[in-house]
This record gives sequence, structure tokens and C-alpha cells, in this order.
Amino acid sequence: GSPVASFPSRKSIMSGMYIKQVLIEGFKTYKKLTEVSPFDHRHNVIVGKNGSGKSNIFAAIQFVLGDKYSTLKAEDRQNLLHEGAGRDVISASVEIIFDNAGGRFPMEKKDVSIKRTIGLKKDEYFVNNVHASKSEVQNLLETAGIAKENPYNIVEQGKVDSLIQMSE
Repeated sequence: GSPVASFPSRKSIMSGMYIKQVLIEGFKTYKKLTEVSPFDHRHNVIVGKNGSGKSNIFAAIQFVLGDKYSTLKAEDRQNLLHEGAGRDVISASVEIIFDNAGGRFPMEKKDVSIKRTIGLKKDEYFVNNVHASKSEVQNLLETAGIAKENPYNIVEQGKVDSLIQMSE
């Protein structure tokens, strides 16, 4: 069957914070700016035909929040840039917009945006469109309760069954 990506919301765990929207441009199969929304404050599941880009939405979220793409060589960067025909894509960006109504991010904003942009030689982060270092972003995520040491913030394809069957 088709792979399924599941993104548990943080509402029950972290009052009032969840992903509202993901913006992807130039990343893997997403050449044009693509908006993935709305996300529910509880659980979200992405389904579709094989090859429709479900895995790349998941990869985009990991690209910003996870540790999987933390150190990128030039070849790795090239592999993340859109690989389609036509004019070459020279940069890619993924922006995740969180609902911060519960104040999990320590800022007076209802929505908080974290964006990562890469090119062949650049790797930049932005918080609410202001340039930030990778460590500043990681500290902000940890303050909000999204620590890279906690593998259950993002549940990968095929991992839902094993997670459900785990004993404490």
C-alpha cells in the first residue's frame, strides 16, 4: 500500500502548540512554492498515491526540526534541491509555522515561523524572518519542548505500529 506519514500534534502534550502550515520551495520534488495546510491541532496523516510527494513533506519537516539533515556536504545539498527538468534550482527552503497560542515559544507571537534555506554553499536559519544561528534555533525548539533527543516528536512512516506496541 501507500506509505503514510503521521505527525502527532503536540496539543495534548504541550498545551496550545502545533504545526499550522508548512511552506516548501525547491526542496526535493517541490520546485514551486507549495503550501501544506491546514494541520489539525491533534493528529495529522498524509495519504496519497505512490510518488505523490508524501515522503518529501515528511523529509521537509525533518529538514527543519530534526537531526537527520544537520550536517550537509555539497553532494547532500545537491540531492535536496529540486531534481526536475528545466532551469536548475539553486536553493531550497522549508518554513514551518507553529501555532503559539499557548506560549510554548518564549515570544509574544500567536504564530512562530522557523525557516531553513540551503544552496550549494549556504545553510541558513530564520525565526520569524530574522536570521538566526542553528544553535539559536535548536535552543528555541528545546525551550518549546521539541528536543532532538526525543524521537517521538516526529513519527516516521512504518513506525506507528512499533510505537503503539512498545511497552513502558
